[in-house]
Amino acid sequence: MDQRAAFDQVVKPEILNRIALRHRFLSRMTLGFVAGALTVLTFPPFSLLLLVPIAYSALFVGLRDLSFGRAFLVGWAFGLGQFGFGISWIAESFYVEAERFGTMAIPAVAGLSAGLAIFPAIAAALFAEIARRGAMGSLLACLLFATSWTAAEWLRGHVLTGFPWNLASYAMVDYAAFRQPAAWVGSYGLSFLTVFVAVLPGAAAMASGRQRLTISLMALAGIATMWAVGTLRLQSDAQQPSGVDLRIVQGNIPQEEKWAPENREATFARYLELSTRRGDFDVLLWPETAFPGFLDEDTEAQTRIAAALPEGSVLLTGVPDRVPSEDGTRYFNTVQAFGATGGILTGYAKHHLVPFGEYVPFRGWLPIERLTAGLGDFTPGPGPRTLALPGVPLVAVAICYEIIFPSHVVDDLFRPDWIFNATNDAWFGTSIGPEQHLASARMRAIEEGLPVIRAANTGISAVIDASGEIVARLDTGETGIIDASLPSARPPTLYASFGDWMLLALILASWSWAMAANATAHYRRMRRTVMQRCG
Repeated sequence: MDQRAAFDQVVKPEILNRIALRHRFLSRMTLGFVAGALTVLTFPPFSLLLLVPIAYSALFVGLRDLSFGRAFLVGWAFGLGQFGFGISWIAESFYVEAERFGTMAIPAVAGLSAGLAIFPAIAAALFAEIARRGAMGSLLACLLFATSWTAAEWLRGHVLTGFPWNLASYAMVDYAAFRQPAAWVGSYGLSFLTVFVAVLPGAAAMASGRQRLTISLMALAGIATMWAVGTLRLQSDAQQPSGVDLRIVQGNIPQEEKWAPENREATFARYLELSTRRGDFDVLLWPETAFPGFLDEDTEAQTRIAAALPEGSVLLTGVPDRVPSEDGTRYFNTVQAFGATGGILTGYAKHHLVPFGEYVPFRGWLPIERLTAGLGDFTPGPGPRTLALPGVPLVAVAICYEIIFPSHVVDDLFRPDWIFNATNDAWFGTSIGPEQHLASARMRAIEEGLPVIRAANTGISAVIDASGEIVARLDTGETGIIDASLPSARPPTLYASFGDWMLLALILASWSWAMAANATAHYRRMRRTVMQRCG
């Protein structure tokens, strides 16, 4: 009996401890998933700013004292919640041709979310491992977390062609002053600032006494500084209108009807009717693949367009294009310009194509069809390009997906005066996808200091000024036009001039300041200790 009692005293507590640890870890995984899901509510169309510190602080606190592997899993759960809900709208595209792709919708979204969740997992594991190996104060821990998170976001924007969707900084897009720092440090830099300030409340919750007050005051100081810097930019460099009048046409053609041969004439007629409504304009803008055919090969359609254009005006429209080559016909997703005298003036070919939508990666290995109808994969264009058109300020073109990439929209050698974003969000119905896509366009306007004009087939079409403010818009599902003046450009921003080098400079400056502050505080403590002993 004595041996049995001794055995129970040793083994049972050990088993109970293991169960308790496993339960605690599963609780942190659950907390991570819920916190990740909450981040979706911080982005447009919800933009609930109060949830930013709640979500990121929950992850920050939940990672304390975890091993590399367990931190990776908690971070992955956070990412699964963030992407599982944040990009659920992608499923809509599979139901456009439900009989062919409908059964793939849920597995595709789940698989993509699980893959993208690896990036928050990397950030969490990196933070936990470095924090566990070296003792650091609350300030340095917050900086480490923000740095790890931003590095993972940057990787997500570049690895395997990149997918920088719903960056942490996009929680600021509906708040005029708070989004302006992107003009200096870009969206990745603003993510760093956002996450750093967001986890300070978590650090304060784990601190005590005077340290808790200090961290709380630092969080308030960070918020006030971001607001002050943003307000300063909004009040400076007031720009005059460019004097160029625009007309954006939103045809609102459902995706499942757009390419049906029997609907081609009705689609074209709708765009012509909307384009010729009463009013003057210098530039007419149609969305991505507005014309369901090869417009540069259709002289009759070009003649009808020329008749609809006022003298001296031009049309920029999204159209597919094909070019014969030795390897067969090559297809491009383009924006082409047409004048009132007829004929094509110039064009731009999309260079950042959508995987599985416009081409199939590793086609020789993957037995997967494209989600979009067509004769073959699209070929990427050479890269960002500035177009010169008669009587029109220099324009850069970003087709649909391309607008989500910071620092990859404008030709650095020939700075344009505005950006035309031709897009087709009809694939995503009335989901939150178009609102999130619009948020990316607004951030590019701030980063580059250029107005972004967005023409979308089913919405959201918009005129966005160089501070990211929406001047005019047509919502999802509306048919109509926007007549507006082209907002003027601001002087080149620091981010437009130096790109992501500004992010690196921000991180290095932040760490230098924090290390100096930490060293100063340590010196003062040592000095007080010495004086107390001497006294």
